[in-house]
Amino acid sequence: MDKLITSLVKRYKTNCPYTLAERLNIHIRFADLGEHTRGIYYCKLRRRFIVINSRLDFFWQRFICAHELAHDRLHRGLNRFFLDEHSLQNTNKYERQANRFAVQLLSLNSGIIPGETLEQFFTRTGIPYEMAQYCRREDFI
Repeated sequence: MDKLITSLVKRYKTNCPYTLAERLNIHIRFADLGEHTRGIYYCKLRRRFIVINSRLDFFWQRFICAHELAHDRLHRGLNRFFLDEHSLQNTNKYERQANRFAVQLLSLNSGIIPGETLEQFFTRTGIPYEMAQYCRREDFI
């Protein structure tokens, strides 16, 4: 996953998930997805889409864009709804991978400043602190 993120950022010269999605021809839409759905990634007629819940604040929307971008890069062709209904596969594994990808992408080249707490680091980089469980402090030193 580290190599994938590094190569994406190097190739497109940005770690902005919106810019990366645009350059990868992934269409981004915003819609009211209710209280429990933050985002969706899907393909239809060979066109790829990320739909982000418009109820979320800017930082959560940015994180969700990165998370859904991870599904495109890591899990393309997998349909979570199908897996939930028709298989015994653990879809949480894919969600954890997507969260870790998003944290690593958004924090790339932003190491922890000496004396800075993990919470301060996440605030500075604009990543929701709830996602701290998907990283290790060593990732940012």
